[in-house]
Amino acid sequence: MIIAVIGILIGLGIGYLIPLSITTSFSIYFSVAILAAIDSVFGAIRTSREGTFDMVIFISGFFTNAILAAFLAYIGDNLGVPIYYAAVFAFGVRLFNNLAIIRRDIITSYRQKMTKNT
Repeated sequence: MIIAVIGILIGLGIGYLIPLSITTSFSIYFSVAILAAIDSVFGAIRTSREGTFDMVIFISGFFTNAILAAFLAYIGDNLGVPIYYAAVFAFGVRLFNNLAIIRRDIITSYRQKMTKNT
């Protein structure tokens, strides 16, 4: 868990120190790719809490999902069809589902700890 926090802090520091400007023509691709990456991070947090985290699966899923989402947005943009909506919907649903599982797990762990202490 501490490694994840350190990674987040390093990423935020790099993002703050190296400002990146994205043109509006690429904003859809980046936004969908970022959503896919965030989905992978929430999936990693969930599996970590469940005790089934695998770094290889996380890294491969992180990049594969981000590339696939950006590629879908690119293909849809060239075809004139907003295919990126499918990626936004799929990753959005997964993200909220993972967040709900994480939240329930944290509440359950907290309740068990409180019951054990009384």
